[in-house]
Amino acid sequence: MKVAVFSSKKYDMEYFRKANVKYSHDLVFFESRLNSRTASLAAGFPAVCAFVNDELDAGTLDVLASHGTKLIALRCAGFNNVDLTAAEKLGLTVMRVPEYSPHAVAEHAVALILVLNRKIHRAYNRSREGNFALDGLMGFDLYKKTVGIIGTGRIGTITAGILKGFGCEILAYDVRQNPACIEIGAKYTYLTDLFKKSDIISLHAPLTPETYHLINEETISLMKDNVMIINTSRGKLIDTNAVIDGLKSGKIGYLGIDVYEEESDLFFENLSDRVIQDDVLARLFTLPNAIVTGHQAFFTHEALTAIAETTLFNICQFEGKCKCDNEVCAARFLIKKPQSV
Repeated sequence: MKVAVFSSKKYDMEYFRKANVKYSHDLVFFESRLNSRTASLAAGFPAVCAFVNDELDAGTLDVLASHGTKLIALRCAGFNNVDLTAAEKLGLTVMRVPEYSPHAVAEHAVALILVLNRKIHRAYNRSREGNFALDGLMGFDLYKKTVGIIGTGRIGTITAGILKGFGCEILAYDVRQNPACIEIGAKYTYLTDLFKKSDIISLHAPLTPETYHLINEETISLMKDNVMIINTSRGKLIDTNAVIDGLKSGKIGYLGIDVYEEESDLFFENLSDRVIQDDVLARLFTLPNAIVTGHQAFFTHEALTAIAETTLFNICQFEGKCKCDNEVCAARFLIKKPQSV
């Protein structure tokens, strides 16, 4: 099948070409992000392959459908950037990669915890200048600390298991309890209880209307003083301005984010020779207790291999008119509103 691959980087091309030896699709790579202005590039392509920051709103989907596209093959787990209702009306099938390397994202979340806690980023810069003083580098034992995991799918459950290995107490919240997480020793509770009791909060929930700005001024006020917040899921789970206020006041002691709510024009690009115009992100960079990584949690050899393999397999399933568990539709993915009390 002829596939237009948008938002392509060198590593995408490398891993997709390697995996495509098995599938023999006609892959055409575009560096451009997919949106309503670039969708016409896919004219004549029955399938497009999109990534997390491509804009698959009703306008984009309408252009794609009018030019003959039938399949949206997402090479990511999240699908909040797709108007599923519009896709259904236009007869477009949407598929995703639900699991590629959940260990990669979970391990990155724990890495952010360790770096922030032991101030490894600051120690690294100091030691390169010959400064080996320990002032300002005090951390805390993770042992017996309470970690709140919001979202207990595969990634959240693996994160919980790693932190359980450090001797942490695990609180969990999800609209559906995961038996695997309970087996690890996590205790499910209400969101308000999790916010009040957790020393560290790690976000692993999808972005839905109900989880938008889940971390906000009101929920921050419920948290322990000096709480650590980690987000390797979706940027818009966090109200960044509210978090900055929390960091300034000391209510939030640490922030580690691999995603950012306004990342679409920033992440995955080299902007080192430009002045970044996002004042909110720039403010985060001035805070010594905040770390921002550029949506790299997924970025391992194993993950990129699995992403390419699963995406191309999905396209084959569609081409062969086979039922595929990786199909995404609005009815199947309705999410209940989180309980807050």
